[in-house]
Amino acid sequence: MRKYFQLLLIVPFLMCVLLPWANRVEPYVLGLPFLLFWIVLWMLLSSFILFIVYKLDPENEGSETE
Repeated sequence: MRKYFQLLLIVPFLMCVLLPWANRVEPYVLGLPFLLFWIVLWMLLSSFILFIVYKLDPENEGSETE
């Protein structure tokens, strides 16, 4: 499992691949046009995925203060 954690970094690129299919105004989600909601959602998901990869990376297990 820890060996393949960096494959999670591919997931944020799905936003770019799927963006043409999400390019529409209707429906409104949480009061936002769908495209704006799509971009905000992927910004949050990308940040969460980067946090997970950072925590699972074995090179980050040392202390930051020396």
